Amino acid sequence: MALILSPAPLEAATPTRTPELIHDDAHAIAVARRLAADFARGAALRDRERRLPWDELEAFTASGLWGITVPREHGGAGVSNETLAEVVATISAADGSLGQIPQNHYYALEVLRVGGSAAQRRFFYGRVLAGERFGNALAEIGHKDFQRRTRLTRDGEAWRVDGRKFYCTGALYAHWIPTLVMAAEGGRHVSYLAFVPRDAEGVAITDDWDGFGQRVTGSGSVSFDGVRVEAQWVVPFLASFERPTTIGPFAQLLHAAIDLGIGRGAFEATLPFVRERSRPWIDAKVERASEDPLAIQQVGEVAVHLRAAEALVRRAGRIVDAAQRAPDERSVAEASITVAEARVRTTTASLDASTRLFELAGTAATLDDLGLDRFWRNARTHTLHDPVRWKYHAVGNYYLNDRLPPRHGAL
Repeated sequence: MALILSPAPLEAATPTRTPELIHDDAHAIAVARRLAADFARGAALRDRERRLPWDELEAFTASGLWGITVPREHGGAGVSNETLAEVVATISAADGSLGQIPQNHYYALEVLRVGGSAAQRRFFYGRVLAGERFGNALAEIGHKDFQRRTRLTRDGEAWRVDGRKFYCTGALYAHWIPTLVMAAEGGRHVSYLAFVPRDAEGVAITDDWDGFGQRVTGSGSVSFDGVRVEAQWVVPFLASFERPTTIGPFAQLLHAAIDLGIGRGAFEATLPFVRERSRPWIDAKVERASEDPLAIQQVGEVAVHLRAAEALVRRAGRIVDAAQRAPDERSVAEASITVAEARVRTTTASLDASTRLFELAGTAATLDDLGLDRFWRNARTHTLHDPVRWKYHAVGNYYLNDRLPPRHGAL
């Protein structure tokens, strides 16, 4: 049964702790590894019983990792995108849902960096460093991407938001819900990202996400009924794509990191199971499954595919960094193509690793109390975020015909 939360529960009303300050990239990765070790222990149980990870999210936020993309001049760590991707992959290996929940938080920060005013950046960066989380309300069922019916209308000096969204990952746990809205201006519709306080009057969050994977991402519905937002909480959105910006490749890099992490988690679960519990096939004529030559060969294949995915994600992170420093048509296009290449490889690598877990581990790995199926369910669910076939198309068109990819948040 769906749980309707309106107004929001007290757990998300105010941060419970001031986050630690992450100093640099190495510090961010070290903290992510420490947290991942803690998060991994309860991941199977949270998935099986769909336990919402409130305590884990509080620890995650308090660690300072949700503020690592805030620029140094605003008090954050300003880590590289290569480091951010590694942090996301590290958490996702432990728990795919926990790895995905902050994806739209970082995305909203990138939209602010690109399109927000100095005052808006200063305000929202400060809120993040104080421990507040951003969710999202971007997608609407039954409408094409970026053709939204959620409306933004004037109300004196402020605005009102009306509409309904789905796939609102992180909104359930957020303090602010960045919402894609349309406003009628001068005979045309203009898109904005409105930062809506989640406890504002007229906001209703319905915990109705029942996908078979990524079960505790909170990716359900949010509705807005005449919700008042201040003018300074509204940031231009599609206007940011009228010129070359890194919003799209930045978002896609994080998705690649999530898939990479899920694949890593599946591989890490495979190895001890094969060593300690699997039975060798009779024709291998060996004492242990870990000595089966065909099993060894398949483990090697999975490892190589994951290493290739890691290399592409790291390369993509460096190229997105370069495009952020000097955005133009070519640099942003190169970033989009490089990230698309990474997404193709992380999609196939995560699905391969999570499938071969069972082929290599054997029937015993399917026992429900182990929860090993969560890796495949999470990989299959998250890799559906946007179609790989169009990644191949963009990559091929770029190299064959020198066609620059479209600028939007899905490439």
